[in-house]
Parts: sequence; structure tokens; C-alpha cells
Amino acid sequence: MITAPKRHILFASAAIFLVILAIAGITSFGSGALERTMIVFLVSLIGVAGIGVYSGNSGILSFGHVGFMGIGAYCAALLTLPVPLKTATLPNLPSWLATTQLDFVSATLIAVLFVGVVAAIIGAAIGRLEGSAATIATLGLLIIVHGVTIGWRDVTRGAQTFFGVPRETTLWTAAIACIIALIAARLYRDSVSGLRLRAGRDNAIAANAVGINIQKERLIAFIVSAMLMALAGSLLAHFLGAFSPKKFYFTDTFFLLSMLIVGGMSTVTGAFTGAVVITLITEILRRFESGFTLFGFEMPTIFGTTQIGIGLIILVAMFRKANGLAGLKEWEERFFAREISPQDAPAAAKPVEEHTELQASGLVMQFGGLTAVNDVSLTLKPGEIFGLIGPNGSGKTTVMNMLSCVLKPTVGSVKLGGTELIGRKSNEVANFGIARTFQNIRLFPDLTVYQNVHVAALSTRGGKNAEARTYAALERLGLLDRADEDSGTLSYGDQRRVEIARALACEPTLLFLDEPAAGMNREETDDLMETLRKLCAELGIGILIVDHDLKLINELCDRVAVLNEGKMIAEGTPEQVRNNPAVVEAYLGRSA
Repeated sequence: MITAPKRHILFASAAIFLVILAIAGITSFGSGALERTMIVFLVSLIGVAGIGVYSGNSGILSFGHVGFMGIGAYCAALLTLPVPLKTATLPNLPSWLATTQLDFVSATLIAVLFVGVVAAIIGAAIGRLEGSAATIATLGLLIIVHGVTIGWRDVTRGAQTFFGVPRETTLWTAAIACIIALIAARLYRDSVSGLRLRAGRDNAIAANAVGINIQKERLIAFIVSAMLMALAGSLLAHFLGAFSPKKFYFTDTFFLLSMLIVGGMSTVTGAFTGAVVITLITEILRRFESGFTLFGFEMPTIFGTTQIGIGLIILVAMFRKANGLAGLKEWEERFFAREISPQDAPAAAKPVEEHTELQASGLVMQFGGLTAVNDVSLTLKPGEIFGLIGPNGSGKTTVMNMLSCVLKPTVGSVKLGGTELIGRKSNEVANFGIARTFQNIRLFPDLTVYQNVHVAALSTRGGKNAEARTYAALERLGLLDRADEDSGTLSYGDQRRVEIARALACEPTLLFLDEPAAGMNREETDDLMETLRKLCAELGIGILIVDHDLKLINELCDRVAVLNEGKMIAEGTPEQVRNNPAVVEAYLGRSA
């Protein structure tokens, strides 16, 4: 068994060992050219790890992070540039900046912090966007930063070369910074924020349902990744000694993103793998780009060989390994995955204390000219199981979506213990004690079973007793022996159980289940029914079930309501509903 802290120590030790081994080899046997290549590799690796913190964990490909690299480079360079040179070449600089000259380390730290502030402002806006819209926004960011560096001649020298930067970046300096960056990227990935963001990446709706504020988590990742890019920019500026705005534009963006895509966006191991592969390919192809001799024949100069080669590598990697060469797991997770057994589990979570009644009244949901739900009212009491049934398209799931604030009703009210829920975000509702599953299974497929359940426990009830709640939920649903498996590889029925366990880990007062028995055989369904009865009896949880399994509804529910064409046509005990003529007509049609 290996715990998370031990994995981090193992990862850090491996990173330090590999970097020191490479440096020792270069120092002993390498040339100056090899040393320069190694420095560029280490700086690139920091950049790839930085982009990976945001893009890998959020699933949003960023074209703009090289812009932060450029900001970091210019900021640090301005602070280390000799005062006489600044006075001579940048006469319009503010006096406080023109007369300031700091050491390399101090300038780098200031640049990193400055970029963090800039990223917080920009990330607050970009974090509101989804998918391709966010990606396009990052592309706009890159273009804007490039335009500003060219236009702000009094500070950046415009399109001209910014020269005179002290060349402070040595092999050891780059190595130490790289190790720090890799460890920081890995610690973020395994942090609570990183886990929440990866959950949001896999399924935003499900993440909101367990209390995750995805915009907040994206902003944190955006800031951390931008700060790592600033570190890479400062190192590169103080290695080159001279650079221009085009250094931090499309060419370097393509170069770093190719490393990330080839290695794998989801892991720090992927960043390392991609950086190694692309650096080797680049160095090999550059030797052929200027012409070479093959079997006595002089081959002509072929411009663009490096770019073509990298493009082909990306295509091959995407075709053969959709998740990159390193896949979705860090290297040590493949060999030292934690096995969870019942004896590891702490005491189960205590029964919920606050039992509050849910009251929905006059719910109407219109989509354009279509009225999907019309004047539905219901009450869900603590400790009871309430069934909601009806023909296909009758509005059952729409009602559940309104109760859990996934949808805002056109008209109506939903109160929990006197607190109005309408108008609140769906991620807020989870912390009011409402948890749910979905008609179409919504797991976080790239996370393990344990992580699926644990992230829900961490994101509700202030994260208190998260581990105990996780183990208790896994044990109740019979999933302890599957805890370390990837949730996306499970059978349909087991995925249903994981979804229910995840909802249960929120320690809800009310539990909404949308077709929980779908995909289960009769034995599994009977086990589920017994589990739900125990939840009501032992924890006092109120359960709302939407299902087509009438046997389950009749045997399990205390009360049942029937919807037809968006209207509630009956409510009562299962027996009363079964014998209601309106219900019989809705299911079987009007008798002749």
C-alpha cells in the first residue's frame, strides 16, 4: 500500500535523480552545444508543465500561455538590466524602474508574482467560457500580449531586440527551477483543487451537482500555470541575453503544445515524456534541414523539415495514443496504486442531523412555446421514499432538474426548510443537503471509483470527515474492492452504483435518483432496494426516485406521484395510484 504523500516523495525523488543524472552526463562527456540544448529542454519542460496545469486538468487547450512566458521574460529582464544600459536605450522608462537593478532570483520572483496577478484578472473572464470558446479566448490573449509588447516601445523596445540581459541561467539554475516546477505541478494535480477541476473536465454537470465551483477551480489552475510560465520566461530571457516579441508567439506556442499533446495533457509524466520526444526529434531533424549526404549523394536543403516532422509525430501519437504516450496516470500510479480494503475504512459517517422538508409548488417549465411541466406541486419528507412515475416524455426528469436547480423554472417555488432554492446555482444546492444521480450516467470516467466518490465528499459539508464519508459510501454500495479501478471501465450496473455512492458521499438530507436501477439485473436491483431502505431507516434521508421499474416503485416507495403530459394526475400510496383510473388510462390508453 502506498499513500499520496509517499507517491509525492517518490515522484520528487525520481525527478531529481533523472535531472541530476542528465546533468552529470553532460558535465562529464557533453559539449557546450549539448549543455545549451539541455538548458532549453529544461526551460521548455517548465513551460509544458505550466500549460499542463491548466489545459491538462481543465481540458481546455490554451494557446495563450506563451504570452505569460513573454510577460515574465520582459518583467524579469527589466529588473536585472544594468541601469546605465536602461538609461541609454530606454530613456522614457519611469524613474523608479530605470534606477532599479535587482539580482536574478529576486527579479524572477517578482516577475512570477506579477504574472500571477495579471493571470487572476484575465482568468476571471476566461474561466466563464466553455470548451472551444475558452480556447479561442486564449488565442486572443496571445495575440493581444504580442501586440502590446510590440506597441509599448518605451518599455519593451517594440519589435526590436531586447538586449543586454545578464546571462544568469546556468545548467544547474535551470535544473533546480525545473525540479521545483515539476513538483509544484504534481502537487497541484493531486490537490483538492486539482481533483475538483479534473472532475469538472470530465463532466461539468455532475461536478456542479456535487458542489464543485468549476469557475473558481479553473481560475486557480490558470494562475498557477501562468506563474510557472513566468518562471520559464525569466529563465529563458537570462539564458538568451537578447530576445524579441516573436520569441513568445506562435512558433513557441506550437513547440510547447506539441510536447504536451505527444506526451499527454493529463499528467506531469506526460509533460516530461513529450518534452523528451519533441526535443530529440527536433535536434535530429535540424541536422538534416541544412542538407546532408546520403549514400554519397548530396541532399538539398529542405526548409520546414522540423515542423513537418513534429506534425507527423503529433498525428501518429494522436492516432495510436489518444491520451498521449504517458496516458492518463502518473508513472508511479501504474506500479504503486493504492489497494483499499474494508479494514482501512474509518467509522462510517453519522446520521444526518438536520432533516428538512422539501416543498415545491406551482412548477411550470416552458421551452419556447412548449410547456414541458405545468403546475406541479409536491412535498418530500425526511425518512420517506417518494416515487415519481409517468410515460416517456411526461416531464419527470425535468421536474427533478428544477428541484436540483439544474433548470430554473419559468414559474414556481422550491423551498428546503423554508429556504428558497430557485435562482441558486446547482453547485450551491449540494451544500444545502441535496444530492442526485442522472438519467444518463454522469461519472468522471478518467478518475478512479475512489476519486469519483471522494471528490464529492471533499466538495460538500466543508470537506469535513471526507475520507470517512467516502469509505462509508463505497462500503454501502459494495464498491470497496473496486475502489482503485477506473470508473469508465466498469459495467453499466457498477457505474450506476458508483454514481449513487458519489451522491451518498455528499451526506445528503435529500437524495434524488433518476432511474437508479437502469442497467441492473433483478438481483442487483433487489440489493439496491435494500440499500435505499437502510438509508431511510438508519440515516433518515428522504429519497425521490424517478424510474420505469414499477415493481421497484411499488415495493419501495411510501408515496407515488404520476405525471402525464407535464401535469400531475395522481398522488398517494402505491396501491392507490395503481388503482387510479387516470393512471391506467395514461399508461394503457382509453378503453374502448
